[in-house]
Amino acid sequence: MTIAPALPESPYQSYVYAYPHKTAYRPLDDRPSLAGLWSGEPQHALSLYLHIPFCEVRCGFCNLFTRIGSPDGLATAYLDALERQAAAVRSALDEGARFALAAFGGGTPTYLTAGELERLCDIAERGTGADLKAIPLSVEASPATSTADRLEVLAARGTTRLSLGVQSFDDTEARSAVRPQKRAEVEAALGRIRAAGFPVLNIDLIYGIDGQTEASWLRSLDAALAWRPEELYLYPLYVRPLTGLARRGDQESPAAWDERRLALYRAGRDHLLAEGYEQVSMRMFRRAASPQAGASEYACQTDGMVGLGCGARSYTSGLHYSFDYAVNATEVRNIIDEYVATDDFHHARHGHRMNPEEARRRHLVQSLLQAEGLPLADYRARFGASPGHDFPTELARFAERGWLEEDALRLRLTPKGLAHSDAIGPALFSPEVRALMKGYEAK
Repeated sequence: MTIAPALPESPYQSYVYAYPHKTAYRPLDDRPSLAGLWSGEPQHALSLYLHIPFCEVRCGFCNLFTRIGSPDGLATAYLDALERQAAAVRSALDEGARFALAAFGGGTPTYLTAGELERLCDIAERGTGADLKAIPLSVEASPATSTADRLEVLAARGTTRLSLGVQSFDDTEARSAVRPQKRAEVEAALGRIRAAGFPVLNIDLIYGIDGQTEASWLRSLDAALAWRPEELYLYPLYVRPLTGLARRGDQESPAAWDERRLALYRAGRDHLLAEGYEQVSMRMFRRAASPQAGASEYACQTDGMVGLGCGARSYTSGLHYSFDYAVNATEVRNIIDEYVATDDFHHARHGHRMNPEEARRRHLVQSLLQAEGLPLADYRARFGASPGHDFPTELARFAERGWLEEDALRLRLTPKGLAHSDAIGPALFSPEVRALMKGYEAK
């Protein structure tokens, strides 16, 4: 195996929710056909992801593939393209292909009107064959777009998990994160969401915002807990290139910020554990005995994922593919316009080819960053060796730091290791993927 890089001192390198990262994707000169890519792939339990690239505003921390608003007719044109893409994908899959879970993300899917959300669900069901009422369906929303008519559509069409991006219940902190919202609006949206009856409510919160203290952080947590959410995601703030916060450039020193984020993470984690929540990963907490009615952060990142939309990834065992990626507003608009104008969706355009070593790394990353860890028998059954055999240097370094423990059944991160997940994940990237990411020109 290859030599691992030295571990960084900062615990905040990057959030690893997929491997390889999309900045490692490159144009595919041969443009392989989807029919060839999916031929022979297991298709009895596929994941489905539909991406909506529109938001009403762009938060200061956001580097997602999204644009503010949509000119007249663009949302309709985007749904038209989504329908064409769904038809192309359906023709590439086996007749007996089945979907086991689905998710709508973005952007903000609830940016669409109630009527457009109906059409989005129709595309998922009639276009791909997914039965949304029979499988877990997770949908992302914002307070401003969580209107009663939109929520009614989503509930009627089978949504089992509604994830609301709140980030902070403190109006001053929200402004500091360049997120124009009022707590009263957030509370009203939560009331409508609870009234709609979704089995799982998830609330996203961010720590590390400029001016945020432990006291204000815990007040936000308590405001969220008042709604008894089945899930809570606690995200450390990152200031990424080309975002509003990066342009503002008034962040505190890196060392001080790391220390403050770690302290806030520990305070939040301990508070939720004391309130009866279980830690699923560094970010995810689930209320004990609550239903698991939606796609977790890693469940939809496994092989056999079908992504529809210009920001969605698709995964086969041999290739991860998508469309081009950008953060800059002009570049995002150009990619969306190109997607909308596309007639032929039968070929992959951008991607990263997977080899056996990358598959091992991906399996390790996905499993190790979960609190339950990696079952050793599962890894051996799939790859014919142990993680320690395949990644001796990386795992030894984690253990030396007190981040890793192993028993006869599984390999798992210690509480200290979970806190350093955003350093552990990137440390497992292959040299080839790191080189591709380094060579990516941000746009």
